Amino acid sequence: MAALGWLTPRRRSATARSVLAGEASAEAARKSSQELEELAHEATPETATEEPEFPVLGDDKAAAFFDLDNTVMQGAALFHFGRGLYKRKFFETRDLYRFAWQQAWFRLAGVEDPEHMQDARDSALSIVKGHRVSELMSIGEEIYDEYMAERIWPGTRALAEAHLDAGQKVWLVTAAPVEIATVIARRLGLTGALGTVAESVDGVYTGKLVGEPLHGPAKAEAVRALAAAEGLDLGRCAAYSDSHNDIPMLSLVGHPYAINPDTKLRKHARTLDWRLRDYRTGRKAAKVGIPAAAGVGAVAGGTAAAIALHRRRR
Repeated sequence: MAALGWLTPRRRSATARSVLAGEASAEAARKSSQELEELAHEATPETATEEPEFPVLGDDKAAAFFDLDNTVMQGAALFHFGRGLYKRKFFETRDLYRFAWQQAWFRLAGVEDPEHMQDARDSALSIVKGHRVSELMSIGEEIYDEYMAERIWPGTRALAEAHLDAGQKVWLVTAAPVEIATVIARRLGLTGALGTVAESVDGVYTGKLVGEPLHGPAKAEAVRALAAAEGLDLGRCAAYSDSHNDIPMLSLVGHPYAINPDTKLRKHARTLDWRLRDYRTGRKAAKVGIPAAAGVGAVAGGTAAAIALHRRRR
């Protein structure tokens, strides 16, 4: 794989922490996939908008990498996971008001504030500190059934299944915790997941992160590390995402797809003649991250997701 280095040069935006986060995520993903490969893939036929020209049948040097939020699933994984945690009383109602504005700002502005990102990281780690990894996995299974199963985009799922049918591995790549991402990957019959890795000792979370959240350049590093470990040719691989933040990951592969793209990614994809797919029915609603039939329940879920990222100070 060393010969492929000139094909996939690291972008300057990648930091040492990004590389560490990517390598840690790749290692965790490979371990989890060993278990997932033992489970039978229960295929559920879905109809895509159009038949993809790719993948190539029998190309075992190719694989597919799918972003999760708004690419495979409507909304954000932490949005839905936060609703589940709030339901299970991981945090209190009074905290909703303090952080609702931050959630709304992020959704409407469509950009990330460094201080918000730092607070999100610290808060998530504080919430899981002292909890067992197995507990989070078990809760993730329940939350998937409660909030996520019906929010999978049929068109994107059909694309993933096309890769599986061609004999290729399919990985989720997300900033969500790798444990939650692995639950989703298993439920969809995928190979495994690359996600943010929180440190644990003897199966208990320490409250520390390995590297940094798997976001932006860190995703590209995770894909690079996994491809090297799996003996893949990135020029023959595909990647799918809705966000311009994932341009580093999309730029690594020979077959980049913009799925339900934001404005910046759509413009970038058109400039480079990347393939586009849009499975949304209400594009304005999707742009701000709120379901078209929002109502009080969806708003409550959004604020609950914000609180899922809030450090419990008690």
